[in-house]
Amino acid sequence: MKLMFVAAEGAPFAKTGGLGDVIGALPKSLVKKGHDVAVVLPYYDVIERKYGQQVEDLFSFYTQVGWRWQYVGVKRLVHEEVSFYFIDNQYYFHRGQVYGFDDDHERFAFFQLAAIDMMEKVDFVPDVLHVHDYHTAMIPFLLKEKYAWITAYQSIKTVFTIHNIEFQGQFAPETLGDLFGMGMNFYESGSLRWHNCLNWMKAALVYADWVTTVSPSYAQEIMTPEFGKGLDSAIRMIRYKLSGVINGIDTGVFDPASDPHLVKHFSVGQLEDKALNKAALQERLGLPVRSDTLLIGVVSRLTDQKGFDLVLEAMNEIIQEDVQIVLLGTGYPQFEEGFSWFSQHYPDKVSATISFDLAFAQQIYAASDLFLMPSAFEPCGLSQMIAMRYGSLPLVHEVGGLRDTVLPYNYYDGSGTGFGFQEFSVYWLVKTLEEALWIFNHDQATWRHLQEQAMTRDFSWDTASQAYDDLYHHITF
Repeated sequence: MKLMFVAAEGAPFAKTGGLGDVIGALPKSLVKKGHDVAVVLPYYDVIERKYGQQVEDLFSFYTQVGWRWQYVGVKRLVHEEVSFYFIDNQYYFHRGQVYGFDDDHERFAFFQLAAIDMMEKVDFVPDVLHVHDYHTAMIPFLLKEKYAWITAYQSIKTVFTIHNIEFQGQFAPETLGDLFGMGMNFYESGSLRWHNCLNWMKAALVYADWVTTVSPSYAQEIMTPEFGKGLDSAIRMIRYKLSGVINGIDTGVFDPASDPHLVKHFSVGQLEDKALNKAALQERLGLPVRSDTLLIGVVSRLTDQKGFDLVLEAMNEIIQEDVQIVLLGTGYPQFEEGFSWFSQHYPDKVSATISFDLAFAQQIYAASDLFLMPSAFEPCGLSQMIAMRYGSLPLVHEVGGLRDTVLPYNYYDGSGTGFGFQEFSVYWLVKTLEEALWIFNHDQATWRHLQEQAMTRDFSWDTASQAYDDLYHHITF
């Protein structure tokens, strides 16, 4: 099939989070299955700086954004057998970062219109057009209502993936005409209206041929008021075309047997060499070099979504135990300051690095015994899968993708790939940590068995992409 992905970001060109990882990995995995795959991204200045000498200028045209006529440059780069098309407009996309501007609605309205206009011009009209999050959520609506007169577009099937339902694209109703040149009847009929706003995500729920989320549990959770962020009743209405597909990880990049950032490579058959990475990290950070101390790793954005309000509240209890904590991340100032305070006052127990460093992150995965990820909600999550691949057992709040990927330790049959707690509370976080600590201190055979089970889980994109392959066939045949 001919498959096209349209998204606001994609690795290795521009990435701020999990969406970028998916767009970087899923298309190239689908190419291996024999599909002809293209990706459409905005041409940000960060892409110009890194890849400007490699991209090919194809052509330019103008597209209408409401009453505005805006320049559209189209560039291309074939990367790992995937054709990446870039929509170039310096006014909209050369701003130093991907998101966070007052006119984001205009920027991504332009991007969506330009992407649709571009398809026929580059002679790539896909069988399936797969769009992601609110930035591209109007495309299924536009194809069926604004561009229905283009015969070549009439057979396109659309898939919309919710990576995070918190960001829905809620804007003033008047922007429907101002940006998309569409009549208010579509808003007044209720198709695009939600809570007295034009809601781009609602538009995708109504108009896409299929809707996915990034884990089966999250697909169920967003149908509830607790996790639906106000859209739960709309999600329930389209449950007949909703499914959850777990993301994968790039097992070539995240491989302890070949990772260039590690002091010593190791594998499930040579786990004893993992200890050398632990000792090296302890020494580097000025922590006591002790193999018998449980080393807890944290690599994360420091937000309440990720559960770090809970962790800070529990820190006084946690540091009473024989543990060390190594944290890498940035986020809310109160969390950065809180972990920095513990690092300064308990330097033998806590190391907090308030930044992001990919090489250092992978060293933490490789060195840590336990990986802490107590998210309040988690659509999918990648860190827990990476941690397991490096033999670091995740301790998670059993929610969303964490519930779908981490099997909590079962005392009776020895199964498990980590530890989990169901009630989001300090008590159960600490209680679960105590359980893990007891096994680490008193039953190393079981700990080793859990590591082996974690490291042999298959989280590759080659496996994960099969579910999308099946879905594309389902909606086109």
